[in-house]
Amino acid sequence: MVGMLKKMVGKYAAKMVEDGDVIGLGTGSTTLMFITALGERIREEGIEVYGVPTSFQATMAGIENRIPLVTLEEYTPEKAFDGADEVDPHKFLTKGRGAALLREKIIDYAAGKFYVLADEGKSVKTLGEKTKIPVEVLPQAWRLIAAELKEFHPELRIAERKDGPVVTDNGNLIIDLAATVDAPREKEREINSVPGVVENGIFTKRCTVLMGTKNGVKEL
Repeated sequence: MVGMLKKMVGKYAAKMVEDGDVIGLGTGSTTLMFITALGERIREEGIEVYGVPTSFQATMAGIENRIPLVTLEEYTPEKAFDGADEVDPHKFLTKGRGAALLREKIIDYAAGKFYVLADEGKSVKTLGEKTKIPVEVLPQAWRLIAAELKEFHPELRIAERKDGPVVTDNGNLIIDLAATVDAPREKEREINSVPGVVENGIFTKRCTVLMGTKNGVKEL
C-alpha cells in the first residue's frame, strides 16, 4: 500500500513540472518515483527540464532517467521536489534518514517553491515522534558535539554493510538525536549554533505538501 501511495505522489508531482523548469531533485524512495515519472514525461512529451541533484543517489537517478543535470553555481531552481521523514500540522519537516540532509536543505531552501512528497504515514503531531533528528557534523568534532547535546541521547549513526560510521556525500558524519520538537524554528537554530555542526534535519521553509492518501493526493 505504501509503495502505491509513493508512486501515486511521484506521478502527481511530475505533472507539476513545466517545460523549461530548473528543479531540485530530492533524495529518497518517494522522490525516486517522482524522478522516474518525470523521465517518462521527458521521453514521451519532449519537454526540457534541468535538475539540480541533492545527493549521489539523485544524481544517478537523474542520469538513468535522462534528466540533464546542472549545479547551483549555474542555476537557482524554480522548484524543488523532495521527500520527508515526518510532517507536522504546520508543515515543518524532519529529513535526513538517507543522510543527504545538507545538500537537500541548501537546494530546497534556495528554490522558489518547495514541494514535499509524502504518504500519510509520515504525518505526526510533533516532530521527533516517529524518527530521530539527524545532525550532520564534522568528523573531528562529533564527540564534542555529542557531549554538548547529551540531553537528547545522541547516537553516532553506524553504517550497514560497511564497518564504521555512515559517511555523508560531503565527507561528514551523522549524529541522531532522540528529541521531540515543539518549536521547530528555534530548535533548528539552536542545534546549528553548536560549533562543528554543519546542518540538522529540521526543515522549516514554507512548503506545499503533496500527501498521498487512500483517497488520492492532497495538497496541503
